[in-house]
Amino acid sequence: MTSCNNSIPQPLIFILAGIPGLESSRGWFSVPFFLVFVITIIGNATILCIIRVEKSLHEPMFLLLAMLSVVDLSLVSVTVPRMLGIFWMNVKEISFNACLTQMFFIPSFYVMESGILLAMAFDRFVAIWFPLRYTTILANNILVKMALAILARAVAVLTPAPILAKRLESFQTNIIAYSYCAYMAVVQIACGDVSNHIVYGLMVIVASVGFDLFFIILSYGLILRAVFQIPSWEARGKALSTCSSHLCVIALFYSPVVFSVLAQILGYHMAPHLQIIIDNLYFLVPPMVNPLIYGARTKQM
Repeated sequence: MTSCNNSIPQPLIFILAGIPGLESSRGWFSVPFFLVFVITIIGNATILCIIRVEKSLHEPMFLLLAMLSVVDLSLVSVTVPRMLGIFWMNVKEISFNACLTQMFFIPSFYVMESGILLAMAFDRFVAIWFPLRYTTILANNILVKMALAILARAVAVLTPAPILAKRLESFQTNIIAYSYCAYMAVVQIACGDVSNHIVYGLMVIVASVGFDLFFIILSYGLILRAVFQIPSWEARGKALSTCSSHLCVIALFYSPVVFSVLAQILGYHMAPHLQIIIDNLYFLVPPMVNPLIYGARTKQM
């Protein structure tokens, strides 16, 4: 329950604070943000072009990689330009409706990416355990169904976010201590009982990140079990090399959110600017490194 003595009605405009406490360094922060944006666009666009041109790459693993690149491009496109606007031109205002839109799309793309990483783990599991049935199990119609399921889940779990936020009637302030409109950041400045919003936020994490991470760990556990049974040292080394690169991507993707959730559960309070920097890592680092790790370490590309 958040009580407010001096509350304000639902504002027409929110102010995005960027990275509170580090306003004087925003020019320096803009440089890595911009570089990450450029590298992400070039890397993922290159992956998409190569997969489209090379007919030999029209197989499940690379089609999933193409899906990952599309989501990565979408994710940085809805986050980084506004961040750069804050850092470069001090454009901090965002309308309430635009905030709701961002509140839906940013986590939706994140949940989609999590689902694609699970699909890629399943792809590797089938390739290792059922190599002779690989093309049958992961036929094109199955991939389409997987893609639709990933999209449907993201829409289903994130659609309530803007609807619930729209029902918040009064706020402590109209300043959001983030560089984008995060659902929980808006809830934190709301007045009244927000327990249902907190429960919803936890349900989203469990239904998406928690579910996907559990089955990804299970898949790679079974994959590693099969790999260590391969008699050839050379074949085993190649398989382990591929798995290690995939596990690096997974660790980079899930570590920030797991760290943040554990910190909140254990009651560890980080400095606001550190929390926001870690939250930004959710959306910036994986889209940049995915093409480098998946693409550069794939011989066919």
